[in-house]
Amino acid sequence: MGMECPCGVLVNAVSRDNNVRFNGQMGTVEGDLTYMANVCVTTLAASTLSLQFTDTETMGGVNSFMFVANSITSVECNRIGQNCEVTVTGTGLVNGQQFPFEAVFRDQVASAAVDIVQSFVITGFFDQNGAAPVAQGSIVALGCEED
Repeated sequence: MGMECPCGVLVNAVSRDNNVRFNGQMGTVEGDLTYMANVCVTTLAASTLSLQFTDTETMGGVNSFMFVANSITSVECNRIGQNCEVTVTGTGLVNGQQFPFEAVFRDQVASAAVDIVQSFVITGFFDQNGAAPVAQGSIVALGCEED
């Protein structure tokens, strides 16, 4: 890449068996979440972020969807103890419909054994309903390094 990213996140993560919420539906739906992101504050226009939800509870997976960000408007990096938390906001599409979103990724120190997707909310459509643990190293925060 060559260029240093002062604040951003690289994500290639899967979290299985999460109980998520959909707007207008009672209760939760169980399924698998796949997160992909390549976001940098200095190259927002070229940044990418997606979330795929695979409904494993409902016959035919009727709640499965793919969300793809089409505009990333902000990236914030915050050091929380030894960990780095990156908040990404913007808008994206689900089945051609546009929704605002906010995703919070936490890159945990290696000894923690897992990284965490703190929250992923697609306003008016979907909420992952709490923190989702993902494999250690599948979230790489950029820009929280100690000097």
